[in-house]
Amino acid sequence: MKELKAVAALVILWGTVATAAAQEHADVNEANNPLTPKITINFQNYYIPEFIGAPGDPHANQFLLRGLIPSDLGGLPQLFRFTLPIATSPDVPSGYVTGLGDLTLMDLFILPKQDDVTFGAGPLLVLPTATDDSLGSGKWQVGAAGVVVAPQDWGLLAGLVTYQTSFAGADDREDVNLLTFQPIVNVNLSQGWYLRSSAIWNFDLENENNYIPVGLGLGKVFQLENGITMNAFIEPQYTVWHNDEGAPRWQIFAGVNFQFPIAKPAD
Repeated sequence: MKELKAVAALVILWGTVATAAAQEHADVNEANNPLTPKITINFQNYYIPEFIGAPGDPHANQFLLRGLIPSDLGGLPQLFRFTLPIATSPDVPSGYVTGLGDLTLMDLFILPKQDDVTFGAGPLLVLPTATDDSLGSGKWQVGAAGVVVAPQDWGLLAGLVTYQTSFAGADDREDVNLLTFQPIVNVNLSQGWYLRSSAIWNFDLENENNYIPVGLGLGKVFQLENGITMNAFIEPQYTVWHNDEGAPRWQIFAGVNFQFPIAKPAD
């Protein structure tokens, strides 16, 4: 009888630990899921210490203020996302210039789930809000974005594709024809820690200037009071392929993201 009680206790303990671990992994996946329907504020930064083939060893920095607002406008679940850069860029001959970059708006419509896979797609608009020619394209741009997210027991798989092309703006600036792909791979560890890779592949179809970076970083998810989730990370990224000069040789991507629960209306 004592042996049976001991076995039962071990089974209950194992079940409790497994349930807690599964919930922890689910929380980490939700914090990293780009389609999580929560109000989200991201403070993210790219630091580029070196460009391939650039004379004088210039560096650059881009701080990104990002936000995500879920809604059911028109009865359709969607996520409105904005990205506003504050950048420091080389500026010949004055050295460096700091200011606002171009504002990117995205409206993702969430499609019905297929098993555990979620799809989102919608229009994209870029406004030429840059305060200096070195910080933006000087062009109005329109395009589309698509996202697929597939949570796993061990982490998260996702991908974000965007395409944008210019249709108006300064006549003396180059046209824009840009395709990007961001593969996202997260491997959950324990106690909210996870490994991550999320470097963005860039394909400049206008100038045929393309490059593919690969990243490997570390992050941690914190559950704060009032249901707020904080996600902090750092991810060095190295360019493994390029077909022209001017791409970052390597860069450091870091950030802190906050997700806020949406209050449900009272019955």
